[in-house]
Amino acid sequence: MEELSLTTFWLALGFTAASVLFYWGYSFGARVVLRRLATNGDGGMTIATFEWLPESLGRLASLTTWAATAFVAVSLFARWRAAGHAPWSNMWEFTLAFAGGVMLFYIVFERWYGQRTIGSFIQPVVLALMAVAAAFFPSDVQPLVPALQNQDLLALHVATMILAYGALGVSFGAGVMYLIQGGDRNRFSRLPKARLLDQIGYRSVMVGFPLLALGIALGAYWGNSAWGRYWGWDPKETASLVTWLIYAAYLHTRGLRGWSGTWAAAILVLGFIGVLFTYFVVNLWVSGLHSYAGV
Repeated sequence: MEELSLTTFWLALGFTAASVLFYWGYSFGARVVLRRLATNGDGGMTIATFEWLPESLGRLASLTTWAATAFVAVSLFARWRAAGHAPWSNMWEFTLAFAGGVMLFYIVFERWYGQRTIGSFIQPVVLALMAVAAAFFPSDVQPLVPALQNQDLLALHVATMILAYGALGVSFGAGVMYLIQGGDRNRFSRLPKARLLDQIGYRSVMVGFPLLALGIALGAYWGNSAWGRYWGWDPKETASLVTWLIYAAYLHTRGLRGWSGTWAAAILVLGFIGVLFTYFVVNLWVSGLHSYAGV
């Protein structure tokens, strides 16, 4: 089962890379078309025009994203069977699950809003996560460290955080696209309108924010069981709280003060930077009770 997990991981990585190329081609690709116009003379006239690449690229982009998500699911399931516990106990496992969570929520939002071009900014994040896992994190199945021995809470707490990060990853993509569009100027006709991007960013936070709060609460409960206290201002706990506060500020300013637009999009980008800081920097370079990255 471990070999199956690795094989499907590489397949997922390949399909993710293909989806990035298809999304970029669909969103930004153009071709020169030569057209011959009839004139009153004998020779006619040839003109060159630019046309977007065909819609079939968008369908291929979605198809490869679905395939990559399916392979991630198979890889995690096989890993679970091989390890005998939830497959997110080290950086390789959780990074793969993180990537799968982002793709899962992206598929939902793509189907809901019918906007494929957002994948041009979300799938590169997924590809980067998977590439980092492949390049830097060992994939060997290892026994659980003592702090992770509670398998029920391991499965529930980390799965909740994965889902939260996945939804917030979609808000990051929407925020970046909003800034690129320049707000209501809507610089690029091929991309979704700024108002729609603002709505997608808001709704994805409405999904991710309560999941993040639940994940932090479950972590506190687990901390009391493992270390005898609910909260100890460990670096991981502190970084998670700061990230939660960033998204709380986003919802507060939007709900009570009517903030939207560029400032709101900037907060979405800042919030996801907080997610990445909490995950990578704290796990890898800051010593604390959560320093069991397996690298």
